[in-house]
Amino acid sequence: MSPRYRISGCVALAVVGALLPLEAAHAELPASVRAMIEEAIERGDEDTVRTVIDLARATNPDEGDEIDAILAGYENDLAAANAAQALAEQQAIREAGLFDNWSGRGELGAFAASGNAENTGVTASIQLTREGIDWRHKVNARADFQSTEGVTTREQYFAAYEPNLKLGERLFLYALAQYERDRFQGFSARYAVSGGLGYQIFDNDAVTLSAKAGPAYRITQFVDGGSEDALAALVGLDFDWRITERLTLTQDTDAVAEAGGSATAIVDGSNTSLNLVTGLNAKISDNLSARLSYAYEYDSNPPAGAQSTDTLSRITIIYDF
Repeated sequence: MSPRYRISGCVALAVVGALLPLEAAHAELPASVRAMIEEAIERGDEDTVRTVIDLARATNPDEGDEIDAILAGYENDLAAANAAQALAEQQAIREAGLFDNWSGRGELGAFAASGNAENTGVTASIQLTREGIDWRHKVNARADFQSTEGVTTREQYFAAYEPNLKLGERLFLYALAQYERDRFQGFSARYAVSGGLGYQIFDNDAVTLSAKAGPAYRITQFVDGGSEDALAALVGLDFDWRITERLTLTQDTDAVAEAGGSATAIVDGSNTSLNLVTGLNAKISDNLSARLSYAYEYDSNPPAGAQSTDTLSRITIIYDF
């Protein structure tokens, strides 16, 4: 073969060799694969989109750059949509009326009591929560009542309102106004106001735990017509443990220790009230749960004729709304 033909052959091979990678570089994602990704994006489920893209990457390794570009575009659109939704939700909260955005639960059931009263009866309660951007409002009310042969043997009422101001992701300020009535514990009315700091210690899918503490002022009106008022310190604890998807353990604690701010408290000594409520919630449906709870109530310095400790076991049905 002459040198001229050898040179021409080399040139031809070089041109073909240059064109082959150029053709590979311009290879496109198969239309069926692209359609599959677009269908997943159209359905709007993020997990499905990422699964389909991972499959496309595994079956088309040479088109990784194109797949990455599709994923980047999807993530940008998703971030923009989430930001727009968050902005719309914040705007809706800011424009909400006084009675909007409340959620809560109603509870109805039976109880068995020991201590100052040995009986069984009915119990009912309601809890309301309103979540805002900077504020959270909580309203709790409960009633336990029994009448035997026309004679009331247990009558206990409780109501509380607690607004929280969020100072950060975990820290918050709280205020509390509380009312109690229990003639069998020796008081016809007991009022307490408090304010202080709270902290969300844990807040995840399995466990939530928050604590609060601050000064308080309490007024007690006794069934014999007397009354006393005292400065106090309040400590609260709220714990929820979601053991399984349908089973939750709850522990709520409120302790009020009076500092003897009034003459009566100084003479009679300090009085500490402790309220422990442990509950086990079993979800029946999305909105309905069964609850078994045990309450322990303690007053270190009860009125004459009253015991310092009461216990209360409840079996209730809860409806979330």
